Amino acid sequence: MVVRLQNTIRDYAWGSTTALAQLLGVEPDGKPQAEMWMGAHESAPSVLPSGDSLYDAVTAGASDVLGVETAERFEGRFPFLAKLLAAGQPLSIQAHPSREQAIDGYARDEAAGIPRDAGDRNYKDAWPKPEILIALEPFDALVGFRPLASTVALLESLAPVGLEGLTSQLRDGKLQEAFTDFMSSDRDSIRPLVSALGEACAQYAGDAYALEVETLARLCADFPDDPGVLAALLLNRVRLERFEAVYLPAGNVHAYLHGLGFEVMANSDNVLRGGLTSKYVDVPELVSVVDFEPLTDAVLTATDGVYETGCEYFAVQRVDLDGGERTVTGSGPRIVCCVDGTVEVGAGGTYDGVTLSAGQSAFAGGPEGPCNLRGSGTAFVVSTP
Repeated sequence: MVVRLQNTIRDYAWGSTTALAQLLGVEPDGKPQAEMWMGAHESAPSVLPSGDSLYDAVTAGASDVLGVETAERFEGRFPFLAKLLAAGQPLSIQAHPSREQAIDGYARDEAAGIPRDAGDRNYKDAWPKPEILIALEPFDALVGFRPLASTVALLESLAPVGLEGLTSQLRDGKLQEAFTDFMSSDRDSIRPLVSALGEACAQYAGDAYALEVETLARLCADFPDDPGVLAALLLNRVRLERFEAVYLPAGNVHAYLHGLGFEVMANSDNVLRGGLTSKYVDVPELVSVVDFEPLTDAVLTATDGVYETGCEYFAVQRVDLDGGERTVTGSGPRIVCCVDGTVEVGAGGTYDGVTLSAGQSAFAGGPEGPCNLRGSGTAFVVSTP
């Protein structure tokens, strides 16, 4: 049986005040609405029509909710978390750990007696957090390290005073050393470098790096003493069009800048921050999980609606309907989220009277059959691979 989910909207300060409300077709209330969570994460689980949370349902009977195979495979934990994400301001520059790093880091934080909700705790759980972000409108982001030759060319075009040493390090291939050096610097040392970068951006008159310069100029103004601005200088600046995506495996340094998207990740809240934030930053721990291999192709597109990531925790398929019907195979628990139009959802060849409009979602348990969708609109179906 497929059931409708009631979901929590998180009011983080960087959230848009209009994007989620417009998607849902309601009047904005003037407050930031950053993320709508869909799943069974313990900090903000979805609620079932019975009034029970999906987290409580999984805890009470993982095999009944997830299916026997999925429950065994993921040790009774719901494997993924889906979100609608609406960024009105830049999120922090961040990276996420691998499974092994998360297990080790979580054990260290537990042994140190750091409360799980403490601001200076690095690991909230023992899970990794690979994720995919699929744009629902033009979406701006910083994703992965730019190839070093391209960053050197950008620095040479801007020629900011005081950053000659960074340019030299990158010419020598010393990306990790450069990143670690400025991330470890105090804010008094960073302030003149950010100021010089801002001045160089203001003087730039070319076209080749217009998008990068626009972003860097804004960050310099908004974060005048934050080493994360220099980190942003090293990252690929991408603008996703509708339904284009970025996939972020463990260690990928990134920051979402602006836009509305559909996001899926492993069921974790582990974030190691590196700047553009007032929250806790642990530079040595961040550096220990970062993948410093440059990323040459940051944008992912779907093939027949399927976003191929190779991730073991989730699979994502986009279903576009124009008055017809589709059957979507998949294993384990599934979350269906409508992002446009109206879509009726069922499972096992039947429909259960669950009709979704934009921003609404439904859940099908692991033991249910393939999902059925019909109507006119677009929905994402998330399952385990």
